[in-house]
Amino acid sequence: MNTKLTSLDRRRFLRGTGCALALPLFESFASPNYASASVPAPKKRKRLACFYLPDGVPMPAKKDPAYQEWSWFPHGGGTDFQFTKCLEPLTKLKDQCTILGGLSHPAARNVHGHSNADQFLTGANIGGAGEYRNTISLDQVFAAQAGEQTRYSSLVMSTDGGTGTPRGAQTMSFDRNGRPIPAEHKPKRIFDKLFVTSSKHAARQLALSQNALDDLLLDARSLKRTLSKLDQVTLDEYLQSVRDTEIRVEKAKRWVNLPLPEVPSDHLNLDVTPEDPRTYVRTMFELIYLAFKTDSTRVATYQLGRENGVGASDYLARAVGFTLTHQLTHETKQPGGWENFGTYTSFLSEEFGLFASKLKATPEPGGEGTMLDNSLLFYGSASSSFHLSRNYPLILMGGQNMGFKHGQYLRYGEEPEGELPPGDQAFRSEMDYEELPLSNLYVTMLQRLGVETDSFGGNTGTLNEV
Repeated sequence: MNTKLTSLDRRRFLRGTGCALALPLFESFASPNYASASVPAPKKRKRLACFYLPDGVPMPAKKDPAYQEWSWFPHGGGTDFQFTKCLEPLTKLKDQCTILGGLSHPAARNVHGHSNADQFLTGANIGGAGEYRNTISLDQVFAAQAGEQTRYSSLVMSTDGGTGTPRGAQTMSFDRNGRPIPAEHKPKRIFDKLFVTSSKHAARQLALSQNALDDLLLDARSLKRTLSKLDQVTLDEYLQSVRDTEIRVEKAKRWVNLPLPEVPSDHLNLDVTPEDPRTYVRTMFELIYLAFKTDSTRVATYQLGRENGVGASDYLARAVGFTLTHQLTHETKQPGGWENFGTYTSFLSEEFGLFASKLKATPEPGGEGTMLDNSLLFYGSASSSFHLSRNYPLILMGGQNMGFKHGQYLRYGEEPEGELPPGDQAFRSEMDYEELPLSNLYVTMLQRLGVETDSFGGNTGTLNEV
């Protein structure tokens, strides 16, 4: 039976459900001239950028001759530590960063590393197979607050683009319902969205979007009464998506008559693809820098690659003379294997370092210190050696105006002794040492970013050492 959606009064529906569609009644939307009003910047800006590298990092056993030069984690501890060649490009930023070891998501520790990119910023129990349900990601928790002050709530990017598949994510970002947010992977589309003049028909397009949303909401309540309980849940989730879309439309009205920032683009190759990996990665980092500098957004994620050697991101190792990236992780026992894998991770460290250095060299617009002092950068992977979902390799950088202390290597729990089982057997091995929940760090990050919370993903711990 087909049910026609026709008769429900939209505003009564909104008041009756108490949902966020009442946003036009808020102070920020109260004036009829708000679409042409300027949006004042707060005195202190705080930014968050998160980066994901797939397939883990080099972790040769201590007895291996490659350990001294090519083990990703530094040697030493506390403030007395030394980078290996994997992180050597960050040497000039040593006092601006903290390396963290011994952190992982408890729900993922016995899941193969190739299935864990999905939960890197969520900590959700997505399992290794079967039913799949994710939760909101760290960046989107912050974006819900910071996004009210900028044209775009967040910038979601990846080398492969889109969402990927369950346990094969090509995006780091998940909304409040745990749905993946599609990532953009074409530099020109990102640049055009941020900086190319809006269409003169933008207001008309927003009006059409509003009308379409109104039509979707008509008679939703009466339709719900005809559905099974399972279908009612599905409808509720769908309507939440509609409400979220209307919130975005209402927000867009605030900006439609404000000119986009003008930035030079002569130095950018906006048509570059991952087949020119060094230029591509550098361009993606540059777009985040420009988005932050112009205050187009204060939240960004960039997934450098998808797990398991799937997609265009597997070409990134060509930047340092290798054919495919994932292949390097399975050839570490061959002559020069650790060095090859380490050379690739050093390349990623270099590009990350160049991005951070640019923020450090840029005075905070209208604020104190540099852009790096007011930007928190989080870089890492949800797996370590041999796709092991433990001891995540993590770097926290910047944010010193938020109270973060750097120039240290923090090791939590015990470092596993001896050599890990070969190949993919490692993730099934017993864990005979303790690690802390990564969400402890996330709670601390959110608090310093100004989000009033004492938990993330059901975890209430913090890391006061950072």
